[in-house]
Amino acid sequence: MLANIGIPGLILILVIVLIIFGPKKLPEIGRAVGQTFKEFKSSTKDMIEDEDDEKQPAQNKTEQIEKETRN
Repeated sequence: MLANIGIPGLILILVIVLIIFGPKKLPEIGRAVGQTFKEFKSSTKDMIEDEDDEKQPAQNKTEQIEKETRN
């Protein structure tokens, strides 16, 4: 959906946002959006690391069982 916007569409969106919020609010909005993306990225990274931590003991246990059955 966003791939079809193009440069003219982005410029139009930016002009509309500038008209609605005004130039004084744009830095605050930009800061808030940036902070939101930063928190989202951090949360996603934490979730992936937690998932990897949960998988690791299971993989180690499986490898240990396989080694025991070979002997």
